[in-house]
Amino acid sequence: MSKDARPIFMAPPETTPLLNRTVFGSEHDDYRRGVRNFFEAEVYPHWEAWEAQGHVDRDLWNKAGAAGMLCVTMPEAFGGLGADRLFATIVMEEQARVGASGPGFSLHSEIVAPYLKHYGSQAQKERYLPRMASGELIGAIAMTEPGTGSDLQNIRTRARDAGDHYVLNGSKIFITNGFLADLVIVVAKTGETGKGSADTSLMLVEAGTPGFTKGKPLKKMGMRAQDTAELFFEDVRVPKENLLGSEGAGFLMLMQQLAWERLMIAIQAQASAEVAFDIARDYVKSRTAFGRPVAAFQTMRHRMADMQTELGVGRTFVDECLKAEIAGTLTPMAAAAAKMWVSEMCSRVIDQCVQMHGGYGFMWEYPVSRAFVDNRAHQIYGGTNDIMRELISRAL
Repeated sequence: MSKDARPIFMAPPETTPLLNRTVFGSEHDDYRRGVRNFFEAEVYPHWEAWEAQGHVDRDLWNKAGAAGMLCVTMPEAFGGLGADRLFATIVMEEQARVGASGPGFSLHSEIVAPYLKHYGSQAQKERYLPRMASGELIGAIAMTEPGTGSDLQNIRTRARDAGDHYVLNGSKIFITNGFLADLVIVVAKTGETGKGSADTSLMLVEAGTPGFTKGKPLKKMGMRAQDTAELFFEDVRVPKENLLGSEGAGFLMLMQQLAWERLMIAIQAQASAEVAFDIARDYVKSRTAFGRPVAAFQTMRHRMADMQTELGVGRTFVDECLKAEIAGTLTPMAAAAAKMWVSEMCSRVIDQCVQMHGGYGFMWEYPVSRAFVDNRAHQIYGGTNDIMRELISRAL
């Protein structure tokens, strides 16, 4: 497929869920139609070119902003729609439907923007949120460092108090939206108590600030069109007014937002598994072997029955967590469990979808091949699933 090719997205009919979804209303359905059209027309045709360059085109963000798909849960006063998180969920699900792992819209809109909304000063909100909603400004958050992984209390990036500014030094790795980012929330140590949770702060660093540089997009096994980069900070002067919240409160702020971030991963994994199943189901119904459709063999029918059951369990779990999130009752343990179980279920299901395609499942141009590697990351980011098990076990 050439860069100029514009294939038409042909999705198989969606599988009827085991239980009807009751979480969405008619206003959500109307919004979904527009989002679906956007991903089919503006994203799907370009996946190959974007994978080759390691990031989506910059103007996609402006188009998404104009279409009302960025920062939808932010207040209207700051350029958002003032919508509930079900609208944000629709963007995640429709992105998964076309297999588009490239656009980092959800991290920008549902992780970075909420930090500004909840902890930012009025001046920070006015300066950044409207431009994030329009797509003029791309946001990222820089937590992970080489060698620290999920251990945020032991980060090495430091911000030294120098009077009216901080001097920031360190590096971050695996940063989604890092290469194109215009604004980065950087997690850094600002204290010397030796207690990581009391010494951590968040600060806003703009692209172009002297001493702040970016590596090239990292070459990953999957999610090849997603902008993931390493960031470097060498004597970066960060004005005191760019501190997010209060000094030393960074770790607490991170913990308060992690439940939604982990549920987001479960939402994306669930939607991706459902799409892969729909594609594989249609493939084995049309593919013949030994004179009959592959789907006619009992082994295949039973395999699909198992997969459909797992998908039903995951869908119910995710939707119940969504209801709890909307009601303000989602617990960190429930979010961790959803992230852990659904991400692993997703990998199990898509592995079977690859098998159902036979040799074609190993070919990159087939959606299940890309889904197989794209969705493996769900078990790693947002805290590895090993960390999720540790968090859940603490409550037992």
